Amino acid sequence: MQYLPVYLDDAAQKVLVGEIRALVARAPLFTPTMPRWGRPFSVRMSNCGPLGWVSDKSGYRYQPTHPVTGEPWPPIPQSLLDLWDQTTGYALPPEACLINHYSPDARMGLHVDNDEEDFDAPILSVSLGDDARFRLGGRERKDPTRSYTLRSGDLFILDGEDRLAYHGIDKIYPGTSLLLKEPGRINLTMRRVTRAQ
Repeated sequence: MQYLPVYLDDAAQKVLVGEIRALVARAPLFTPTMPRWGRPFSVRMSNCGPLGWVSDKSGYRYQPTHPVTGEPWPPIPQSLLDLWDQTTGYALPPEACLINHYSPDARMGLHVDNDEEDFDAPILSVSLGDDARFRLGGRERKDPTRSYTLRSGDLFILDGEDRLAYHGIDKIYPGTSLLLKEPGRINLTMRRVTRAQ
């Protein structure tokens, strides 16, 4: 993994938040649900790019359209594609950018991002807004974990052996950033989904 604290300065963060607001106006936030039981996530989501990650009673998957509107996801902004090129060293572009909106009481339990075909590609995470306690473990759920405080403008890359590591968000710290209009956090995760042909 790579942890790149405050990679984006205040001006870049504000520009990116404006771009995300425009994306969400086209592809509104929705509340995914857990497979089988249908229990709602505490995080609301949207996506941009050719593919978007969704979860419902049918399972976890990537699809080309918004699950509520049925419309294609909007394109990934060039600023995020540039970040991918600058930091990951991966030749192919991301195909999905998951937009997670955390309210102050939202959490994300330990999980592995393994719905993609291409595990050689890294996952690039961008934090915006309030601080969050991020927990990173190993390849097994029972492995020891380490915690990091992710702040607005931080980047975190899961790559190599850590690409399939368990990770999650334990806590949001409201009021630690003035970037967003309301307390909370936006997390963007860019992924390559399919293998090169």
